[in-house]
Amino acid sequence: MAKKPLLEFTDRGIYCARGKFYIDPWQPVDDAVITHAHADHAYPGNKHYLAHHLSKEVLLYRLGEIQLQTVEYGETVMKNGVVISLYPAGHVIGSAQIRVEYQGEVWVVSGDYKVEDDGISTPFEPVKCHHFISECTFGMPVYTWKPQVQIFEDINNWWRTNLHNGMATVLVGYSLGKAQRILQNLDLFNGKVYTHGVIENTNDALRRNGVLLNPTERITPDSIKEEVRKGIILAPPSSVGTTWMRKFQPYSFGYCSGWMAIRGAKRRRAADRGFVLSDHADWNGLISAIDATGCESVYLTHGYTASFSRYLNEIGFDAHEVHTLYGDDEEASPQPSSEEREQTSEGDEKQKNADQVLSLGEDLGEAGGPVS
Repeated sequence: MAKKPLLEFTDRGIYCARGKFYIDPWQPVDDAVITHAHADHAYPGNKHYLAHHLSKEVLLYRLGEIQLQTVEYGETVMKNGVVISLYPAGHVIGSAQIRVEYQGEVWVVSGDYKVEDDGISTPFEPVKCHHFISECTFGMPVYTWKPQVQIFEDINNWWRTNLHNGMATVLVGYSLGKAQRILQNLDLFNGKVYTHGVIENTNDALRRNGVLLNPTERITPDSIKEEVRKGIILAPPSSVGTTWMRKFQPYSFGYCSGWMAIRGAKRRRAADRGFVLSDHADWNGLISAIDATGCESVYLTHGYTASFSRYLNEIGFDAHEVHTLYGDDEEASPQPSSEEREQTSEGDEKQKNADQVLSLGEDLGEAGGPVS
């Protein structure tokens, strides 16, 4: 009889029968281990949660009063003889890979991750294992990121140009991860950073958790429009096209996302500028991270799973595509246009329709109010 795997893919999530817990379950369970606080990985309704301590206040903000245990990176927790430990994923503040070990067999669940040090999240750390469960959100060769220092140089130059032209600057990125990364890497040469309520609520939660962030000012109905327009405005995707954003006209609107790497994405977002800034690993980052684990097999949970698993098998990995409900986070892409399918396929007809990209998720939390 074949040995039962330590981790299984079920209709509730990734399950460890030996330990009687789930990792990032999407249906309510008794015992959940959470990789990070994005809505597609941290669902409500579980009886008990285990996560990294820097996710604590954001999880409480997003999920309400929950039974939550938090640990440091590298700290071990035992569940029914199974050893659990968390290691940095580099995705957002508090994100973790989950290492699971029993009788010498080691599995690692990546959650979402990136390999570039963003200056605010604990940098990604490869973890040796027998079996690696990985995302591949940007698992196509067209997705190759430039160093973030180049991206922020472009953003700062754009901001200066807007000021020179009498335009307000509105920069859009999701509220947990992207907003804080932008905040910590901007050149604050011209004063204040103003924030939409959703982003500021998340900033407040992180500050309660002891995270040091650059100063920000929440936009409220009492905010003076002309003062706000002198700074830079950070807004979530859910604010695009709303009355709230139109209050700052005339403005130039920029969008930060890995999807800006393909033509047409900026146009469909109605953005004036698109900045290729992702909190997920690019093509090369995925391959290097998987290789660094030394794993015997890899399971791909969300993103370009079909084409990426084919590629990994071609270069010698034992790769498998699995179905999960991950991927519908704040950086998930809408269905690509035919033009964008052509770009991502790079001439390979088999890849044009093989991949599923999930719909755009909304940020959670209350919206910011209008300004006077």
